[in-house]
Amino acid sequence: MRSILICMVCFLPIISFAQEEQAASKSISEKFVNSYNGEDYETIFSLYADIMKEALPLDKHTAFLSGLNMQVGKIEGYEFLRYENGTYASYKASFEKAVLTLNISLDSASMINGLFIKPYVEPVNTDLIQNKLEVLGTVFGEDEVQQVYDQVKVFPNNTQLSMAIINEGKIEYYGVLKDQDVVQTIRNSNSVFEIGSISKVFTATLLADLVEEGKISLDDNIGSYLDTPIKDETTLLFRDLSNHSSGLPRLPSNLDLEKVDPFNPYKAYDEDALKTYLKNSVALSGKGNYQYSNLAVGLLGYTLAKIEQTSYEDLLSDRIFSELKMTNSTSRLEKVEGELVKGLNIEGNEVSNWDLAILAGAGGILSTTEDLGKFMEAQFNKDNKAQALTRVKTLTLNENMDLGLGWHIINTEAGSKWHFHNGATGGYSSIMVTNVDTQNGVIILSNVAPDHPNAKNVETLCFELMEQMEKE
Repeated sequence: MRSILICMVCFLPIISFAQEEQAASKSISEKFVNSYNGEDYETIFSLYADIMKEALPLDKHTAFLSGLNMQVGKIEGYEFLRYENGTYASYKASFEKAVLTLNISLDSASMINGLFIKPYVEPVNTDLIQNKLEVLGTVFGEDEVQQVYDQVKVFPNNTQLSMAIINEGKIEYYGVLKDQDVVQTIRNSNSVFEIGSISKVFTATLLADLVEEGKISLDDNIGSYLDTPIKDETTLLFRDLSNHSSGLPRLPSNLDLEKVDPFNPYKAYDEDALKTYLKNSVALSGKGNYQYSNLAVGLLGYTLAKIEQTSYEDLLSDRIFSELKMTNSTSRLEKVEGELVKGLNIEGNEVSNWDLAILAGAGGILSTTEDLGKFMEAQFNKDNKAQALTRVKTLTLNENMDLGLGWHIINTEAGSKWHFHNGATGGYSSIMVTNVDTQNGVIILSNVAPDHPNAKNVETLCFELMEQMEKE
């Protein structure tokens, strides 16, 4: 799950520029701002290259810009910053209710071929950030400590990372806190974070557990197990819900993101809303192809709980958390007993936790690196048939990536298979990756906002550490 981002419509670079604003960029940016403020969205659409018009048709273009205007107001002023990646003219745009970065890319005919609007973050002077990280254990030597520092120093104060490193089956923990411009080592392996879409792997594990018990089949239609009728008797297979090939959209059409609490957008979406969607609005697009869907996995978690006549929380507790002694894991915030690390926005201010409500199966779990380490150790248990089933390939995405149940599978150049999933909610970013054959793995939980411009540093660090272990 991710926070409600402003917009990302971007393509490969076509031309490059120097760092001085070019006349073409200046002209287009002026037209964009004037037309946006005048709510003349058709004029902006006329500035699009064909590739942009295909990606963002007029109706979606108009809905996006009108929604943006409603959310943050008009542009009161803007200033050119730089060219990003040699192609995007980047502007600091002061809207009535927010300061955003407006990136506009032009093709050789000076038509807009890329538009990217994101929160603006003042650049951090990293020369002033002190490195007081400690060399610790057998994994975190000087090189690894420097890697951690390089990726964390750009984040705001009060940022925490909690890491578990599994090297040939042996686990070590490493905690990081940036406080008062000092990056330092702390102990936080038992601190609780939202894990976002890593929850999808747990929902897939519940599915696999019921399959192994013979209660359901991956190719069963969920409609056979629900009292609620599904519009047009649409077939939705358990397997397809878990590997994102069901054809369901990312979110249900009756979840209006413009009308929800932006700081807790899924809280009000309850069972009645989901039933209404199933009865009246189910529509599939691209069935059989990969289309990432929070709705699909949320619906999967809901259905599994209905089959077992219990709640999603109790299903997790009975079948996974209790069995693996994951004592600090839950899908209900009020049940958190350990120290909860508060999520942060891009400025480093605390934000509300998310309540995924009826869609909890898609991203509602809170956990610790110590608990997730136990879950990863379970992947190495050859007798655990349910865990093994989740890792079996069910769909090909491309030559480098396949899908299991919940897991994404990376086919590495060395011929290995890495199973991974990342996650993000309003104030948290997380990721875990493992190679079952080598019994290596990395888990990183953080309170880095997913819309922070450097949020990808969390994933970068994870894969850097994994690659380093795999080469040894």
